[in-house]
Amino acid sequence: MQAVGDPVTSEITDAWCVDKEVVVAVVVGYVATREGRAALRRAAEECELRHVKLIVINSQRGGKDFDADEALKFEEELDSIQRKLSHLGIEHEVRQLVRGNEPAEDLIQVAEEEDAEFIVIGLRRRTPVGKLILGSNAQRILLDAHCPVLAVKASRDA
Repeated sequence: MQAVGDPVTSEITDAWCVDKEVVVAVVVGYVATREGRAALRRAAEECELRHVKLIVINSQRGGKDFDADEALKFEEELDSIQRKLSHLGIEHEVRQLVRGNEPAEDLIQVAEEEDAEFIVIGLRRRTPVGKLILGSNAQRILLDAHCPVLAVKASRDA
């Protein structure tokens, strides 16, 4: 077995890295809630530690309940997030998706397209009936994502 740092291993690794530009990313699902802010904070921390790009996804289904005022509110919130991430020096991309998809679909699709290292989501407590009636985006992401998922709870004082 070859040791890390020996000439053969280094030559193979160097040859592979020359041909491929590796851009690693963390994808976070963001909504303007305590849980969404907790997920964003944790994702930003992970990106600082790993020196990777952060992709923030705000997914809305659209339709009659998503009017111009609502869109403007979300746009202002996402602009604020961009400013904060830029100030922290974190490479990032913020996407607001209004495609008629469930948020779980959008997060999983972006994570696959970007070959994300992992996905970060915020969790909130729901009643069993709430889970049954509304479904669970978190559950779909946990079960269907091709990469690891970090689920974050908001602190009580957040």
